[in-house]
Amino acid sequence: MALQFTDQTAKEAIESGKVVMIDFWAEWCGPCIKLGSAVEAIADKYDGKAVVGKMNIDENDEVSSEYRVRNIPTILFFKDGELKDRSVGLVPQADLEAKLEALL
Repeated sequence: MALQFTDQTAKEAIESGKVVMIDFWAEWCGPCIKLGSAVEAIADKYDGKAVVGKMNIDENDEVSSEYRVRNIPTILFFKDGELKDRSVGLVPQADLEAKLEALL
């Protein structure tokens, strides 16, 4: 199950140095809702290998502003506390997994 990040917990996860995938979304965003099931599946598949979660940008805007998330859905990939990759828009689950695999 994907974590539900807040600004604080997202920062903690990023600073942990682990591989982190954050899905920036909103309840009113149709493509975000469609992508949600792929994010959940990835969270289950990579449990113990990567930290995977979602962040509602309407409730948490600090991290999204810091990393210049302008469109949603946007997924950011971190490793060693640094932004390594990003995906914008509704993309296939396999594309997200490939980006995650490249960091593991």
